[in-house]
Amino acid sequence: MPRPVGAGVLTILGGFFILIGGLAFALIGAIFAFIGFHSEIFFLGLALGFLTIIIGILMIVVPSAHVVWGALAIVFALVSIAVALGGFLVGFLLTLIGGILALTWKQPVDRVITVEARQVPPPPG
Repeated sequence: MPRPVGAGVLTILGGFFILIGGLAFALIGAIFAFIGFHSEIFFLGLALGFLTIIIGILMIVVPSAHVVWGALAIVFALVSIAVALGGFLVGFLLTLIGGILALTWKQPVDRVITVEARQVPPPPG
């Protein structure tokens, strides 16, 4: 069964960069927490990185839902700008391109068409 492997690989690579950006953002949040400003938004980048990697894996494993995975990858790429520093721009671009590739992926069609001929008997009378 053909699969959108290129879209999945790009999304997984982008997810790793988003994960690293989320880790950097979480470290910034830890510094702010040390001085008294507590917020959980700094840890959303880590979750978003993991979810992006999972979406990339699902693109390869379940290709029948490639439109859903592509749309989610594009949304995650856009959200990563706010919560994971965009994966240092590289993660954002890789995930965005992977999502677009998943949306536009078409399953190859077999070129062989077989038709069975049937004879219909003439009407009586």
